[in-house]
Amino acid sequence: MVAVSDAAAFSMAIDPICAAIAEEGWAVTHGFLPAGAIVALARDARRRDEAGEFRDAGVGRGHMRTQRPDIRGDRIAWLDQGMVNAATRPWWDTLERLRIALNGALFLGLLSFEGHYAIYPPGASYRRHRDRFCSDDGRVLSCVLYLNESWSEADGGALRIYVDGAVARDILPVGGTLACFLSDDFEHEVLPATRERLALTGWFRRRA
Repeated sequence: MVAVSDAAAFSMAIDPICAAIAEEGWAVTHGFLPAGAIVALARDARRRDEAGEFRDAGVGRGHMRTQRPDIRGDRIAWLDQGMVNAATRPWWDTLERLRIALNGALFLGLLSFEGHYAIYPPGASYRRHRDRFCSDDGRVLSCVLYLNESWSEADGGALRIYVDGAVARDILPVGGTLACFLSDDFEHEVLPATRERLALTGWFRRRA
């Protein structure tokens, strides 16, 4: 785990992230973006929610897509890299630097990133699953950036990653924490929280 105090220090985290993905398939970095950038992203998500841009998330894709609140209880708003604003620019810029570093170190062939804001109301969860679709192998690396202020273990809402199938690792959704893992290798779930939980979730993609 790496602490990054500001954007200029991000380069200090690149090598540990690449090394952790290479060795274990997953990585957790605290303070991935400066605190001010995390606050700006959270405010941007709230503004979009108030503007009615969020929709109930579904499971599956295409004609198989359906809403199953018993499986997945979040609301999402997709982000468009072509419509960057002051709040999202640090996120996109840093992701691009990370993409280049991962490709250089691990030859993953990452071409782009797709992502969305996700809001989980109190009590909502996302049951155990993998991020890669059976009919599309384009998703390579899953990334979750948490935007929650003053989060404690008592609040719940951890991301639970299953390592080697049975061993679970819980990651608290503390603001500024980035979790990355190979999309096809790790089952994971979102545990219920006692308060609203906010994240920016997405996937580095290669040519499907």
